Amino acid sequence: MSLRAVSTLSTFSLLAVVATAFTGCGGGNGSPGNNALAPQFQPQVVNSTDDFQFQATGMTGVTQTLNYSWRNTGVQANVNQSCSLTGGTATLVLTDSTGAQVYSRNLADNGTFQSIAGAPSAWAMRIVLTNAVGTINFRSQKKT
Repeated sequence: MSLRAVSTLSTFSLLAVVATAFTGCGGGNGSPGNNALAPQFQPQVVNSTDDFQFQATGMTGVTQTLNYSWRNTGVQANVNQSCSLTGGTATLVLTDSTGAQVYSRNLADNGTFQSIAGAPSAWAMRIVLTNAVGTINFRSQKKT
């Protein structure tokens, strides 16, 4: 192998390691990686067809984006938010299987809310935390 080929291979290997370090190992299903909150926040995720639940407690200045894929066999979702945030922001965004945004709300808004209609199947769920302090607890279910 030529010196140039070794250099190119080394560069690609280094880029792959750096990319993995920045993106984490997690997929969209709550596996470790960018979807894993630190254990001291007692994260709990239940990701079942037509029912997604998320809870994290005692967060202190957490800045992180969590991504999940959730199967919704319906065209709408009911989202129940019951959070106690004392600082920072936390936002929940849902997009349907076509990528259309069907829900976006500050998680500090407590209550039960409905998404707009979207296409059924795999929905993307994104939780954006910026210096979040407190407890997050929400549930998303297929609207029946």
